[in-house]
Amino acid sequence: MSFWKRIIGGGGGSPRGKAGARAYAVGDIHGRLDLLDEVLARIEDDAAHRRARKTWAIFLGDLIDRGPDSAGVIERLRTWRPEHIRPVFLAGNHEEVFLTILGGDPKFLANWLKFGGAECAASYGVDPDLLRRVDEDEAVAMLRARVPRRHREFLEGFADTFAFGDYLFVHAGIRPGIAIEEQDRTDLRWIRDPFLRDTQDHGCVVVHGHTISKAVDERTNRIGIDTGAYKSGILTALAVEGERRWFLATGTTPARELHRG
Repeated sequence: MSFWKRIIGGGGGSPRGKAGARAYAVGDIHGRLDLLDEVLARIEDDAAHRRARKTWAIFLGDLIDRGPDSAGVIERLRTWRPEHIRPVFLAGNHEEVFLTILGGDPKFLANWLKFGGAECAASYGVDPDLLRRVDEDEAVAMLRARVPRRHREFLEGFADTFAFGDYLFVHAGIRPGIAIEEQDRTDLRWIRDPFLRDTQDHGCVVVHGHTISKAVDERTNRIGIDTGAYKSGILTALAVEGERRWFLATGTTPARELHRG
């Protein structure tokens, strides 16, 4: 049965990843290059000590804003070429807003600066206080001049979903009761309620970020892995292989594994 038919019709039993493959999913990074470097090392080490599999690393979006080095995070992942691991990048709401501004639309500029954009701008060498003082169109032009085209093109290539066996990876979640192929992009990138409150079987386990929890939020129908890295110092990755899943975490102390199933 195809993935989409399972989504529509539901299914039973323990969720399984794609046959003969492994996936690692990384939660919201938000400009923490230091934590990203640690979790990438954990993923590469974990994969190297397991049986060879076709392996993906899925980044759930919100790579940027809030933390001190959005530019460094983008460059690190843009050029990340791990052996035997294929990276997949999903767009979050922060990437959406950033690209809207870089596309020449200043309508989100003021709110972007309030909610993490100031740190992002500073990572590109742009003074956020100056952006607040000048005309909006001038501020957008300043950002466009400092953000490399290769960074914009990288972000513009992000997907919205990634299916892996009985798992669906998205940034924010899905709207319950709507088939995956009919989901609105805005929901995939921005939704909280009613997705977070919903307990029904979606026909898959939805792995998401976007909403911060103190620890991994593991439910029967979803797994939230945004552990607030930019302020908690903990960046979390979920690994899935067959019926097994385990979590890797990294922070200001030596990287540690939260759970191994």
